[in-house]
Amino acid sequence: MAGKDVSKGSRRPATPDRLLVDDEQWLVRVAEGASQDAGGVSSELLGDYLPMLADAALFGRFPGRAEIEAVRLLGRHAAERGVSVGRGVDLYLSAARRVWGELPAVVRERDNAAVRAAAGAVLQVVDDAVASFAEGHAEAGREMVRREETLRRELVEDLLRGDAHLSALVGRAEPFGLDLTRAHQVALAQPAQRLSSIEAATSALERVVLDRFGDRDVLVATKEGLVVVLALADATGAPPTSGGLATTGHLGKIVHGELSRLRRGSPWRVAVGRAHPGAYGIARSYEEAREGLTMAARMRLDEPIVETRDLLTYRVLARDQPALVDLVYSVLNPLDQARGGAGPLVETLTAYFDCGCVATAAASKLHLSVRAVTYRLDRVRSLSGFDPLDPAHRFTLHAAVLGAKLLGWPERPLPSASPS
Repeated sequence: MAGKDVSKGSRRPATPDRLLVDDEQWLVRVAEGASQDAGGVSSELLGDYLPMLADAALFGRFPGRAEIEAVRLLGRHAAERGVSVGRGVDLYLSAARRVWGELPAVVRERDNAAVRAAAGAVLQVVDDAVASFAEGHAEAGREMVRREETLRRELVEDLLRGDAHLSALVGRAEPFGLDLTRAHQVALAQPAQRLSSIEAATSALERVVLDRFGDRDVLVATKEGLVVVLALADATGAPPTSGGLATTGHLGKIVHGELSRLRRGSPWRVAVGRAHPGAYGIARSYEEAREGLTMAARMRLDEPIVETRDLLTYRVLARDQPALVDLVYSVLNPLDQARGGAGPLVETLTAYFDCGCVATAAASKLHLSVRAVTYRLDRVRSLSGFDPLDPAHRFTLHAAVLGAKLLGWPERPLPSASPS
């Protein structure tokens, strides 16, 4: 601490100056004026700062460590009350100006050296006090941010799990601006490679999402290496659904577009669950989005934005795995008899169906001749008994091909490769 406490260990006589310093009405008048100058900031945040200023000007007394520590605590209290550090500093500077202006005439009648010494002492007290106030304010601010991040993370975890007590969730969600009686949807963003730190992506995305959808009913967080965005369905253009095929709005496009600007993580894949009402609807939308990411990877989909409605067929197929294994085994397993195994024929069927059953388009996609494609399709017919050119057989073949992709066949063996 700069300066020296010249009064420590001694009692000053009751001089007129000292009486002025101890005059409560004078202190109250200065405090009220400083509070008005700072826009109504409570004068309680000044603590013993005013006597410290007056003692410095009149007697050259500098505050001790305990007094400066008390100012630091006042800075913490200001942060906890929501008073910005700028307004708090304004309060302290205004108080210093008013104290100096109302000092008794005896100070102004001193010689120049004494006046300079008094001014220097006051400035030193102001400097020490303001620095300590700002330090305390910053400490409290950091603790509040950490505490809020912890509460946010715990809230997101419970909302996505969907197993927390409803009334407790409602109370915890209110400070974050979430109205759990309304419909929300969840978007999950997955980087191409796992990032060591995903916070940069979260911060950049949060600014854009809050700008687009407002600061209520929106949360951006991370979970298991994924970016999680929870948004109000009304704001994203997605109506609440009880199983319909409504689109999920433009939330996925906004999330993917912003994350694609980042250097790391690209290409990103975004899956968006449908909008569902209530607190447990958030968990349902999250499960849909998570399943969308898993399904898109298993199906090797090229689309960077996956909507739940685009995966409903795959979900139906995957729901009954024994039946799906039986379908793939019965329809496609005979293709293993072909030269080179079933892989090339299944790949040809996939391209054929993806291209709308147009052989020329499939040939272009596979970089083969049309003749090679038609030959392979004929081999499928002869080996399996299902003709890709026959509309009556086409659905069964297409369902079996989709099922093979879900099961990873023929790269991996079927879970139960036996006929029923």
